[in-house]
Amino acid sequence: MSFRARLITFFLVIVVVPMIAMGALVFRLISDSTNGKADARADGLAAAAAGVYSNAAASARADALALGHDPALLHSDPASLAKLIATGGLVRIAVTQNGSTTAAGDPTALAPGAAQVRYSTGEVLTLTVSALSASQFVRELSAPQSGVVVREGGRVLAQNVAASAISSFPTRGTVSIDGERYREVTQRFSGWGAPVTVSVLSSVTASTGSVGSSRLLAILFIAGFLLLALGFALLSSRALQAQLVRFLQAARRLGSGDFSEPVPVAGSDEFAALAEEFNSMSSQLEHRMQELSEERARLRESVRRIGHTFESNLDRPALLDLALKTAMDATRSDCGRVSVRLSLDDPLAEVGREGSLTGVEESLLEAERQALGSEELGRSRTEDLEVLAAALRPMRRGSRAHGLISVARRGLPYGEDEAELLRSLAGQAALALENVDLHVQVSRQAVTDELTGLANHGRFQELLGAEAEQVRRYHHPLGLIMIDLDNFKAINDTYGHQQGDVVLNRVGAVVHEHSRDADWPARYGGEELALILPHTDLEGAYVIADRIRSEIESLRIPRLDGGEPLRITASVGVASSTAGEKDQLIAEADSALYQAKRSGKNRTIRAAAATANVVAAE
Repeated sequence: MSFRARLITFFLVIVVVPMIAMGALVFRLISDSTNGKADARADGLAAAAAGVYSNAAASARADALALGHDPALLHSDPASLAKLIATGGLVRIAVTQNGSTTAAGDPTALAPGAAQVRYSTGEVLTLTVSALSASQFVRELSAPQSGVVVREGGRVLAQNVAASAISSFPTRGTVSIDGERYREVTQRFSGWGAPVTVSVLSSVTASTGSVGSSRLLAILFIAGFLLLALGFALLSSRALQAQLVRFLQAARRLGSGDFSEPVPVAGSDEFAALAEEFNSMSSQLEHRMQELSEERARLRESVRRIGHTFESNLDRPALLDLALKTAMDATRSDCGRVSVRLSLDDPLAEVGREGSLTGVEESLLEAERQALGSEELGRSRTEDLEVLAAALRPMRRGSRAHGLISVARRGLPYGEDEAELLRSLAGQAALALENVDLHVQVSRQAVTDELTGLANHGRFQELLGAEAEQVRRYHHPLGLIMIDLDNFKAINDTYGHQQGDVVLNRVGAVVHEHSRDADWPARYGGEELALILPHTDLEGAYVIADRIRSEIESLRIPRLDGGEPLRITASVGVASSTAGEKDQLIAEADSALYQAKRSGKNRTIRAAAATANVVAAE
């Protein structure tokens, strides 16, 4: 293949291949944008659903508190409750007294709010109300190209799409209804009985109308660009070929060792400048052959060391060894050593040496003392020996040096350029050491909650997932404890968030102290803590959980304002599983925790028997 043909081919390849890749990427982006728009609509609708539901539940709790002051509720019946619903703008009311419940209203009511009322007669009743029906909820969330399905257990309460054929929705995914694809997000909320699942759907099919035209436009653009590139390649190759023939002939002469005939210089463009450089090179090349050979050897060594640097950039001993060897090679030294501190409070200790230091120790110490005592290099000279020492100083001024690099050689004294090179290498080595320390620190902080010292939420999910995988393989039990501080918001509101931080810190210490070596304590979020218990069944997890709850109750936390110490309590949910389903285990423990909250707080409840295993604080 001729040079011209290869030039055209090469030019087209470097244009065509990226353009094809770009075209594939554009098509993929066009397709992904369709799902992205549907996902964005689904996420927005899901957020709106959560907001509407939580606001309705909060409003219902307020209505329950307001209605609870009416003593007539002590003798309520379905008829009176129905009248109260009609006059109060409510959807459903339930009154629980002495274990008996009287209810009236729409059975599809959502977002219940409950209040417990104690009357002057000593009687206690629980009033649960709801001001939102499933159909109202669906109407509030109705939007173009979207759908909502509300279920309670296996029963559909309301929907605005024909999704009855789908028995259940995934938490997030794609579903097909009557030939139309939807991106779907499902959320769980507490209801009157079984949990309520709200599935919001955003049409993907409705977003694909402009995909075909976008792809056609992309194809036309790429085809036009390729035609333009082909024309430019032909013109450029024709112009270059004529000028490169002359350089080919000159290069053949240089390759044969003939430096006598110069390359013809024609014009004043870049090729003319290149010809002049050819002529200059040929006049100097013969005198530089030996120097070039030496430089090639040094280049090979530098490349090898660069490779070692990439391999050991986070390996502290390897970095120090590489720094010492590079310093000795750069300064052409006979021997040397590197000394560092394991921490800023530790003394310097030698961690590596090259060559024999026999007879050099005192000179090394003198130079190292000078380097540590000033910002300059340390120097020590005798009749035939010179020592250079450079401190590995941190970036922050005033801090102690990380260590020292010292080199020595006999005969030829060190020049200023070699001293400057050692100073530069020491600075780079110090920066590399700080990067290693910073990496270690950041790696630890990335998985640790700064306030409690426990694992953070991300680390918790990672550890629980790993333990769940072990459960799936070996079917041993895995326990999980969820802890939520009671009335923590009141502490923040009354005593300030700094006091709340002290409370969380002390509670975190209790959880850590009562964890076994194999357990994983973590801060789940806010005032909620968690403890992963490998190889622990429900009863074993329950014992540990209630012991932690008792220890939290016995805490006396000093107040920042000097007042009486604070006493706190916690509600605890316990679950255990041999199925290896992480999300299910979290949901069961969280459900038990919610039951503990609803049962009066300061309790430990097993997920497997949330109504029978309540241990109240005495």
